[in-house]
Amino acid sequence: MMEVRPLVGVSSCLLGAPVRHNGGHSRHRFLTDELDRFVDWLPVCPEAEIGLGTPRPTLRLRRLGGGDRTVSNADGTDHTKDLSATADHHLERLREADGYVLKNKSPSCGLFALPVADDEGNRVHGGGRGAFADRLTRLLPSLPVEEQGRLMDASLREWFVERVFAHARLRALFSEDWRTRDLVEFHTRHKLQLMVHSPEGYRETGRLVARAGSVQRESTEETYTEAFRRTLAVRSSRGRHANALQHAFGMLSPLLDDARRHDLLASIEDYRQERAPLSLPMALLRHNCAPEEARWVRDQTYLRPYPDGLGLRHTVAV
Repeated sequence: MMEVRPLVGVSSCLLGAPVRHNGGHSRHRFLTDELDRFVDWLPVCPEAEIGLGTPRPTLRLRRLGGGDRTVSNADGTDHTKDLSATADHHLERLREADGYVLKNKSPSCGLFALPVADDEGNRVHGGGRGAFADRLTRLLPSLPVEEQGRLMDASLREWFVERVFAHARLRALFSEDWRTRDLVEFHTRHKLQLMVHSPEGYRETGRLVARAGSVQRESTEETYTEAFRRTLAVRSSRGRHANALQHAFGMLSPLLDDARRHDLLASIEDYRQERAPLSLPMALLRHNCAPEEARWVRDQTYLRPYPDGLGLRHTVAV
């Protein structure tokens, strides 16, 4: 399988750059100590890029003229336009990105649930979004974007990383002089992974692949990319994981003896009943995929959606 190194945008402070308002950083150890080994970074600090300096007065979200604006606490200067323009400035490079990690609670980069106040400092609502984050997600709505705080949740972290590496593989495919058979092979390897997220999306992408030889390449790239990304943007469930594991077991079953069948089925049921992590049936599937006759299962990205070194499937909750 093609080895791809994703490109991931990131708030610079999360990699340890001293660019926060107080001159400090917010280094995130999962990003710097684990994910760093497998991805390339595109660090951005919108505040620094628009010349606010470090240290600097803090920013906040205020409701002005019917909209949420990012303003300076010191003098009320509205920096929304300049912070938003930073996303446009990096757009050409960001179109090549496979994901983005934003600093949470930041009036420029915060993605979820930021407090918004009126002129008197009274809370208007708690659903604000930073100016840069808002512009980024509007420009690139299918880009996997997450806040660093939510990466503490094992399930959300696994889902985000899975999408990042899947996006990178698809980007690598379409960056080459691909042929229809290349897309067929790519889609075949991703069948279980797509099925786990959305059976409807799995069927839709399959129909697009079936028509690929009779439509223009550019149209196929656009429609398949959109459907592929939309499918992976649906959060997987324990039930769909169990179904995919059963599907893989059905393909392997004729190659196994009774003892191995029993062990694999028992591990799938333990996962379904929340008694074991997803990594347990995955490990047994991978162990039993050595024979050449098991190649279809062995080559599924579902079994290795990202580098093993990240160890993201060892929690029961995934």
